[in-house]
Amino acid sequence: MGRMTTPRPVECWLTDMDGVLVHEESAIPGASDFLRALVASGRRFLVLTNNSIYTPRDLRARLVASGIDVPESAIWTSALATAQFLDDQRPGGSAYVVGEAGLTTALHDIGYTMTERDPDYVVLGETRTYSFEAITKAIRLIEGGARFIATNPDVSGPSQQGTLPATGSVAALISTATGRQPYYIGKPNPLMMRSALNRLDAHSESTVMIGDRMDTDIISGLEAGLRTILVLTGSTRPDQVERFPYQATRVVDSIADVVPLVGRLQPVP
Repeated sequence: MGRMTTPRPVECWLTDMDGVLVHEESAIPGASDFLRALVASGRRFLVLTNNSIYTPRDLRARLVASGIDVPESAIWTSALATAQFLDDQRPGGSAYVVGEAGLTTALHDIGYTMTERDPDYVVLGETRTYSFEAITKAIRLIEGGARFIATNPDVSGPSQQGTLPATGSVAALISTATGRQPYYIGKPNPLMMRSALNRLDAHSESTVMIGDRMDTDIISGLEAGLRTILVLTGSTRPDQVERFPYQATRVVDSIADVVPLVGRLQPVP
């Protein structure tokens, strides 16, 4: 039997945003206390989101309006992770983008050119105004040889009016038409976690990931080698937890239960 090792002290924290810190436009009780505890303890942290619509500045403003103050530099989106991936793969390339400011700004910032003429990539992100014309253009460019990238595989998202189709649903439409599957950058791809770790100059063995979804947050944290905490204030219900073939390091009711753990070197398994 292999020797059990003592977990390394926790130096960094990663946390999902929706379902962990906020629900729609309202802060989840304990979220502000958690962030204050991180700052007071000197722990490095990032707030992660698969939402590619908004820039970090936009998201910070939304969080402040909810009563949560997160520095712009501490917000890591699937759009930023996608831009970093493309910059690593093909610096100074070109892309046809179906998405909003969060994605186009991230790509501009790494020196990418937005074009409809023979782009290196078609990049699909979240948007509230999917255009049939834009989707048709994306299909034809992919058929013409452009590589297909999508920011995240989420098939739906919540709104005050009900369920909205998200990136994964539109990607499925394009894939059905072209026979080409996209490479997804955001969770559950552990690449999203590794890019966040690189941004913090952190090590997976000394970092904890907090999320509300077993099938995105927890699995990507686990596959990236992080300890994980599932909160039950979002997508995964308590009765669903045991159905998964993998488990979080710890399951708690809400982010308020994590606050006492921040000052400790080692969260209790």
